Amino acid sequence: MPLLLSRRDVESVLTMEDCLEAVETAFRELARSRAVMPQRAVIKVEEHRGLFLGMPAYIGGDLDALGLKVVTVYPENPAQHDLPTVLGTLMLCDPATGKAVAIMDAGYLTAVRTGAASGVATRALAREDSRTCVLFGAGVQARQQLVALNLVRPLAKVSVIDVNREAARSFARELGDSLEIRIEATEDVERAVREADIVVTASSSHDPIFDGSWLREGTHINNIGSHSPDARELDTTTVKRSKFVADLREANLAEAGDILIPIREGAVNEDHIHASLGEVLIGAKPGRESSEEITLFKSCGLAIQDVSTALAVYSAARERGIGIEVEL
Repeated sequence: MPLLLSRRDVESVLTMEDCLEAVETAFRELARSRAVMPQRAVIKVEEHRGLFLGMPAYIGGDLDALGLKVVTVYPENPAQHDLPTVLGTLMLCDPATGKAVAIMDAGYLTAVRTGAASGVATRALAREDSRTCVLFGAGVQARQQLVALNLVRPLAKVSVIDVNREAARSFARELGDSLEIRIEATEDVERAVREADIVVTASSSHDPIFDGSWLREGTHINNIGSHSPDARELDTTTVKRSKFVADLREANLAEAGDILIPIREGAVNEDHIHASLGEVLIGAKPGRESSEEITLFKSCGLAIQDVSTALAVYSAARERGIGIEVEL
């Protein structure tokens, strides 16, 4: 019988350390052609202003994991139904039989796996002496980004910027205490970007949020907030100055306005995408090649991240006796 895992169950067993390991393994297996991952299916529910997305993946090799995440995006949920805008559910199956072994909430899982992908990219691309960070966004996703970054590049100072100033101040107080990092909420975007070794964009903006000329040499950027062909957080200057590493080249060219808009402008072409992250991890493509290089990781979010993380959650839940077995 499959194991039913609530959000609270997932939160109780999923650690960022475990997620970093699972997600990095998944990226490596994808680069070695040991994973099958169709482009996500998208249904627009026009009548209710919603989106329905299906994200399946099979990961072979060292993981042997099979599953499907369903994500819905309904902007009117908070005001009209007292529900989150984004909801997610994941079904994990036994690859040997196809039988469902777990059904779990995927909200918290998605936030952690997205943070883990940035952590893996930062470990591969950022300068080892990186200690300062500017974080655009103060929501759930920003929290997991910071947790992952601090594990792979222990931080001394973080600046957080959000259109909701009180949210930024609250974020700085809470995360500063829990992670024992100096975090300040600021409105001085230019100074924060100029001082940063690592820039993280986890905003909901559809337009560029800083001037790429402010980036100093050697900076690493994790670009994770924008996820549609007509929206971007980064300006063309930032993209042109950076060694551009995609979570997956094909996904970026289908969905990522941060690269698609500069391509449409004629500022760069598709070859500006230097590599997919997995190619860097297995050594098929070089990562950072000098301390002066600006590196950029663009995350669209991949089903392999969800399925590999779900396997880690399921294994930990079984080991600790967490969850409810249900008969379908």
